Amino acid sequence: MNLRMLSVLLAIAMGPSGVWAETAGPLVVPHAKMSQIASLTDLLKIGSVIEVMREEGIAHGAEMADEMFPGQGGSGWQSMVEVIYDSATLRQRFEVRFREALQGSSEVQAIGAFFGSDLGQRVLMLEIEARRALLDEVAEETAKLAYAELESKGGPRLAALQAFVDINDLIESNVMGALNANLAFYQGMAEAGGFTEAMPEDQMLAEIWAQEPDMQAETVDWLYPYLALAYKPLSDAELQTYQDFSGSPAGQAINAALFAAFDALFVGVSRDLGRAAATQMQGREL
Repeated sequence: MNLRMLSVLLAIAMGPSGVWAETAGPLVVPHAKMSQIASLTDLLKIGSVIEVMREEGIAHGAEMADEMFPGQGGSGWQSMVEVIYDSATLRQRFEVRFREALQGSSEVQAIGAFFGSDLGQRVLMLEIEARRALLDEVAEETAKLAYAELESKGGPRLAALQAFVDINDLIESNVMGALNANLAFYQGMAEAGGFTEAMPEDQMLAEIWAQEPDMQAETVDWLYPYLALAYKPLSDAELQTYQDFSGSPAGQAINAALFAAFDALFVGVSRDLGRAAATQMQGREL
């Protein structure tokens, strides 16, 4: 199943073997630094991002019902989906992993300085507004047509968007994150007895990796129109400034921390959805 967990802020923290990377033991972090890290979630407008994700998730839940158990969803399924996408729960999952990812970083102050600037705040608003706009299918198609025109003409803006994607490793990270979320969904299904026959881990992995080419194409198809729409109001100089920050140690640190935090969030959500779907198909109460 393709959960279409596509997001500029979604990625995966994995080792080269494809197993979750182990983190070091807990660090003793000064309270002042933990306070700085906590304040970044507000500065980065994570609450607004999560609200858009909740809207996306509830819409996705309705699509799941149509695909997996048509005519059997109803209010019970909708309620389960709304609980899974509870904003407070999503934020808590994000914040736990976000703190872990940044607690050993020396770049927290520099990250705050950039995103606390006028340009940093404007970029964040544009990203959120574009993502909310793409909840509408007509707007999404319009964005794709606009990007296709931009791509056909070429030029500095197209090159800048491509460079931004490369610097932040947005395609591979999104693909791997989405595949990992799909694996978590399968695991949740298996835990709740959603498969008629036992599905071993290696079979799950084989099915997940078979989705990689399609996921790669979908990621590219969604990501570039989104970026073009989000950054259209920025001047070339402003986009270059953002790109320069992204390539700096501070930019790479916040990129990695966001990837890790949103990955943890989506893996948890996907596992919960798998359990809920299995329960729904079997007509049981959670």
